[in-house]
Amino acid sequence: MDLPDKAAEKKRPESLVERAAEKMAKAAEAFVGPASPAPAAPLGGASGAAPAGLSNAAGPVHVVQPLDGAASAPHGGIGPGAAAMPRITPDERKARRSRRVEIDLASLAARHYLTPESEPTAMAEEFRIVKRSLLLNAFAKGPGAIRNGNLILVTSSQPGEGKTFCAVNLAMSMASERDTTVLLVDADTHKPEVLRTLGIEARKGLVDVVADESLDLADCLIRTNIENLALLPAGRQHNLTTELLASERMGVIVEDIAKRYPDRVVIFDSPPVLASSVASVLALHVGQILFIVEAERTREPQLKEALSLVSSCENINLLLNKSRFSGGDKKFGSYYGYGT
Repeated sequence: MDLPDKAAEKKRPESLVERAAEKMAKAAEAFVGPASPAPAAPLGGASGAAPAGLSNAAGPVHVVQPLDGAASAPHGGIGPGAAAMPRITPDERKARRSRRVEIDLASLAARHYLTPESEPTAMAEEFRIVKRSLLLNAFAKGPGAIRNGNLILVTSSQPGEGKTFCAVNLAMSMASERDTTVLLVDADTHKPEVLRTLGIEARKGLVDVVADESLDLADCLIRTNIENLALLPAGRQHNLTTELLASERMGVIVEDIAKRYPDRVVIFDSPPVLASSVASVLALHVGQILFIVEAERTREPQLKEALSLVSSCENINLLLNKSRFSGGDKKFGSYYGYGT
């Protein structure tokens, strides 16, 4: 009796990238056909494996999963009888990966947000102080290194304390650094405010990427006219958002984001802790939390309860927002003549 050739049986890859690479190879074989004798550009390197990372030549967009979502199909790629997949030309692929939007910086400045052209006001100086300790932790080496320290969650106890205002300003301030790129993620899936604040519209985002394995994160990233700033929308609302963000796939995506690009800081604008369970789940993935506390409003019992729900992250920094400063005549920014 002939025994089956076990060596010919393909073992299903275990990692997300390997599974996606296998899907790409199957899809390419299905609609491209046998390889011609003429040399062709290899898909994902000479060996056909997925590259370690891609950088868009048109700008600083980085791809977490460096594979084309259109060349992937759920559960094993294209099966018998399936319709042929459309070819994606290099120009179409470039266009997909190069979406760029213009942020109205004048409108932001009029609403008291920081911009690259912001004068050294008191608020600008205060955010410089806030970001410095976060950046030191983000890129610490040796015994003091923090796991996923470059992933920062911005949240609060309850709505209305100014977390999105602080998240956007923190991202703007960090994007002004010469050696740092910033990815601002709108992770408040129930009430996404980041893109609305910046005057940008988008459909697909974080939740869609986690829910759909065939979707490439690169298709959802948005470059901006601020050189070091990219955006990731929240995506569509889903009844299982918390479960999706707690999934293994979310963990893989977050780990890849954290480790693939050594100069990147990722800021998550999260829902308030006492209003949504999403913040507690996101706290499992990040290395630092910037916790916004509204002066004269947030009560100590609320604060203690909220902090206990995100205690899985050991590095929590409190930021007192909307406080009335009365420490003297001189304030940050007054040295430059812009103090108010």
